[in-house]
Amino acid sequence: MAHQKFAYAPAPESRAIVDLAPSYGLFIDGEFAEAADGRVFKSVSPSSEEVLAEVARAGEADVDRAVRAARKAFGTWSALPGAERGKYLFRIARILQERSRELAVLESLDNGKPIRETRDVDLPLVAAHFFYYAGWADKLAYAGYGPDPRPLGVAGQVIPWNFPLLMLAWKIAPALAAGNTVVLKPAETTPLSALFFADVCRQAGLPRGVVNILTGYGDAGAALVAHEGVDKVAFTGSTEVGKAIARTVAGTGKKVTLELGGKAANIVFDDAPIDQAVEGIVNGIFFNQGHVCCAGSRLLVQESVQDEVLDALKRRMETLRVGDPLDKNTDIGAINSAEQLARITALAEAGEAEGAERWAPACELPESGYWFAPTLFTGVTQAHRIAREEIFGPVLSVLTFRTPAEAVEKANNTPYGLSAGIWTEKGSRILSMASKLRAGVVWANTFNKFDPTSPFGGYKESGYGREGGRHGLEAYLAAADVPAGGRGHGEGEGDR
Repeated sequence: MAHQKFAYAPAPESRAIVDLAPSYGLFIDGEFAEAADGRVFKSVSPSSEEVLAEVARAGEADVDRAVRAARKAFGTWSALPGAERGKYLFRIARILQERSRELAVLESLDNGKPIRETRDVDLPLVAAHFFYYAGWADKLAYAGYGPDPRPLGVAGQVIPWNFPLLMLAWKIAPALAAGNTVVLKPAETTPLSALFFADVCRQAGLPRGVVNILTGYGDAGAALVAHEGVDKVAFTGSTEVGKAIARTVAGTGKKVTLELGGKAANIVFDDAPIDQAVEGIVNGIFFNQGHVCCAGSRLLVQESVQDEVLDALKRRMETLRVGDPLDKNTDIGAINSAEQLARITALAEAGEAEGAERWAPACELPESGYWFAPTLFTGVTQAHRIAREEIFGPVLSVLTFRTPAEAVEKANNTPYGLSAGIWTEKGSRILSMASKLRAGVVWANTFNKFDPTSPFGGYKESGYGREGGRHGLEAYLAAADVPAGGRGHGEGEGDR
């Protein structure tokens, strides 16, 4: 950016560590195979628009084949002692650590997020989730869900493009620890790390059919959710798709968890440590280009410190570096797709049209790829679209408040309820505010802190169910009086 006295020299991470094949198949029953109808699609790097690989596109027949493979594997996998299942999860966790540099580079290439994030946040958390749930595998009787909880059967899991490998870990680790088998569909714009994970499963000697990976579009996800051989559905993504999934599974007896959108309020009181709060605001909205469901996309700042906070925030934003995700100095990488860039652009234009004041630091955006400069809006009212709708990009809406009661009212004035942040020196105020905010996760004097031991999930239109921690096991277990494989599917069912 323009105002730096000392420019950073380029510090690119080498791509050589990632050995990309020209094409990849679907991972079903321990083998890579073409789609039944031979269809393929291309995975593109959002920072350069180069085609990284061609990937098989799953259809209904492939979904059926994968669910059957998972059902077949379920009998032996669920019968294994928990300690034995745990060994496989520990092995997967260690291999993920060993291959973390390779996977971090791959994730940055396919997703567009900075290597600093994939290396220091995504990959350590991915391994940590597998280590954590590996430890639970032989202790399920002590998880608080009955003395002899049973696995459900086959889990159909659909994940988004913003944290491809981390969302995979959130879904697969607890499912396997509990004794379920899995069919997972990654997002169509970020299929590659899930396919590399399939290779990790083979490397770990995981029995065939326990994990199946289907790359494809929304139609494959819809077919997976609707398949009669699936006992449990887990979805992370948009509220709109989440509602469609809830309608599909209604009345089927399938267990469901949905982790959907958010419009989190990051609340800064007049006694907050300003510099620390500014770092939290920047982390809250510009981490992962704002492609975060729990992003602090609404800044609620107490009126008396508004000018001070905004001046400090603008100074900090002027030092953010936008550019090559593989450069270790990059703060903000590429927007994940042309489609997402168009949505961010349209909502930012709506903010201006509705009368909010737009500001962005001067920065040069690369010629090719999908980019959006870090942006903030002041003069935002609660009626503005940019204060109500999830933008899912590096755009911050600034609102003000005078009293804690007004802050709570504004923070809760949203159909969502995933997360919130509070910045204040007073512990009593933190506790008082946290009890009144309708959000699944409330961060105090920090933001976007994740830990495998801590449950994550939302209220209202942000979904239901929790992922992570002991709570994350509940969605993958049934009480002992419910037969394993839950709703009585025979091994050969699914021929429909």
